[in-house]
Amino acid sequence: MPSRNPSSANELSTTATTDRRSPWPGIAVLILIGIVIAFVLTSCRTTRLTGPNQQPLDPALVAQGKTVFRFDTYGDESFWTDSLRLHEVIRTGVSPKTALSVGLKVDLDTLPAAVQSALQAGQVNLDDPATTVTLLKLGAVVGVVGKVDASNNLTSVGITCAFCHSTVDNSFAPGIGHRLDGWPNRDLNVGAIVALSPALPASAKTVYNSWGPGKYDPRFNFDGQNMPVLIPAAFGLRNVAKEIYTGDDTISYWNKYVAVTQMHGHGSFVDPRIAVNVQNLPELVTTAKLAALRAYQFSLATPTAPTGLDAAAIARGRAVFTGDGQCATCHVGNTFTDVNDGKLHTAAEVGQSVAYAARSATKLYRTTPLRALYHPPQLQGPYFHDGSAKTLDDVVNHYVTLRHLNLTAQQKADLVQYLKSL
Repeated sequence: MPSRNPSSANELSTTATTDRRSPWPGIAVLILIGIVIAFVLTSCRTTRLTGPNQQPLDPALVAQGKTVFRFDTYGDESFWTDSLRLHEVIRTGVSPKTALSVGLKVDLDTLPAAVQSALQAGQVNLDDPATTVTLLKLGAVVGVVGKVDASNNLTSVGITCAFCHSTVDNSFAPGIGHRLDGWPNRDLNVGAIVALSPALPASAKTVYNSWGPGKYDPRFNFDGQNMPVLIPAAFGLRNVAKEIYTGDDTISYWNKYVAVTQMHGHGSFVDPRIAVNVQNLPELVTTAKLAALRAYQFSLATPTAPTGLDAAAIARGRAVFTGDGQCATCHVGNTFTDVNDGKLHTAAEVGQSVAYAARSATKLYRTTPLRALYHPPQLQGPYFHDGSAKTLDDVVNHYVTLRHLNLTAQQKADLVQYLKSL
């Protein structure tokens, strides 16, 4: 925020007071001061409204980041192939039907017209693992990069950011359609997929199989605790200062954490706050890739709100949001979060798990930005970091109880309608 120089302001004030030869210098000074104050106030207001990352995006960097997001494995094939041996499982036991059942998605735009026609005509065997290998060869499985040799044998498999943070619009068939980058894949059962590995002990498979669709525990491989959280969206990030549920750090911090420690890409990640020091060289999660990835993620706009909502109820709900509901005390500005003001909250303040926060760098929770809360069918809940609120009604009731609010049934219903509109 621009600041005034006190000595300069005093000098101008003195001149305006003592120079009586003409009223114009004093008036000019007052006008100038007024302009400066207006500029300062406008700058502060703009910072609140637009968030921290409003520099223009470089189209070339965005395009590079799109490639990184969709296709860069950072060399994690050494884990998913060499250690977990998932390529063996896929080529012999994972049919397209099985893959779709655990939430994997097929990018329609990678399929040749002949393949699309054959699918529509029911001429493709979706029970044959060989078909899955063919889809991988075409680059059609969202977030999965497979290498197939001349004999159509799957020789390696790796994953990308899009594995968890992209889905499809189901325009062709359930699980098959145009990509929706940045949308969390709430159908994806990461744990069940990992548990297919023949290299894991039964105890680990039990934990992975307990997560269920749309959830993942990004700390389990460090502390052995089992606290999966919802896969978050990767859209609407441009205006938010700190990412992830506990507000540990910026988006590039989290991108590198995930790439190195969860995807098991080649690189280094060190954070003494959470006792993590991973050195998996050579460094393939480079600063240049992270900058491009961030640019692409910043380019991903929040989906528009659904149509057909009750406008009158939304207006009443907005009044509840800013008034009796007390929501706007933390969900501030058009980003609907006070994290841009440097604020985080204790578990008690938000009624969330103390144990999960304790695993983080901050030991606190970020106020979640309210973006795309109700976009059928992919994003109609659940809510909170652990998915414990199944509906927006549950969210409202949670805070009514936590804050001892006295909202009528009508006020709660109107507030839900407003939240759906965000």
